[in-house]
Amino acid sequence: MKEYAIALLALALVCSVSADPAQAQRARTFVASYGNDANPCTFGSPCKTFQQAVNAVAAGGEVTAIDSAGFGPITISQAVTITSPDGVEAGIIPVAGGNAITINAGANDAIVLRGLTLNGSGTAYNGIAFNSGGSLTVINCLAQNFIYDGSHATTGNGILIQPTSGTVRFNITNSVVTNNAQAGISYRPHNTPNANGVVDNVTAVGNQYGISVNTTPSPGGQTNVAILNSVLSNNGVDGLFASGGSGQTQVVSVDHASIVGNGSIGIDAETTSYVILGRSVITGNGIGVQNNTPNTFYTYQDNRISGNNTTDISSPLNPSLPLQ
Repeated sequence: MKEYAIALLALALVCSVSADPAQAQRARTFVASYGNDANPCTFGSPCKTFQQAVNAVAAGGEVTAIDSAGFGPITISQAVTITSPDGVEAGIIPVAGGNAITINAGANDAIVLRGLTLNGSGTAYNGIAFNSGGSLTVINCLAQNFIYDGSHATTGNGILIQPTSGTVRFNITNSVVTNNAQAGISYRPHNTPNANGVVDNVTAVGNQYGISVNTTPSPGGQTNVAILNSVLSNNGVDGLFASGGSGQTQVVSVDHASIVGNGSIGIDAETTSYVILGRSVITGNGIGVQNNTPNTFYTYQDNRISGNNTTDISSPLNPSLPLQ
């Protein structure tokens, strides 16, 4: 009997040890066109959807697409990197009235999205909806064809960043946001968050607003957004819309941008915004620059603002920032 009991204990230990790896979350998971969500999401046995791979990956881990396919919408609640290699098109087509990627992460969680194609197909609301998290990094992504519901500015956006608290960092680089019925990129906080954002080498074309930095819903906080090396063109209303909340300190800097052919205004600066403009071309818009700030639209005086349809500059810009 003693030997039998020892054998049973040994068998139980073997079974428990062999079960642990299957139950444990992995540092890296994979999806593929031929995958199955009943698989463990390894390279040899990939999952079918991004959501299952995100569920299976450890916090701070990485989800990788092996080949080109559509991998379904995702809700993210932890730090994670979702990526596809060069030459692989990892597509996400959300359900009607939904988002391709919804982010409800923790205050210190870093979210990285690389090489993804987000297509609203004229039925879904947002490409990326960032509601909470520590940071958002978007690299080499495409967000297009998202629709406006007719009454809420939180729909129809390629990338929507709408935190409610804490300090958020966002970095959007080498990406295209196009044909969205509201904004290509919208930063629209609520309550009193702080944000530091970079938009670098982004093409925002064919939206209603190319980029919108609108902190009017927020009663406080500090926002700094740098837009550089980017094209904001042929948007239905504004290339860049910047409007500050009454309790917000908002600074938007624009450097080396091409802002061309927007239906209403190239740069529309309203209320308490601080806007800093340098080395940019603004032409072919309805109005080149609309300055409705209390003399807080600053220029380095090295821009090319001409050839706009109605007027180039609605009110004089503040030239107190000489070249240095």
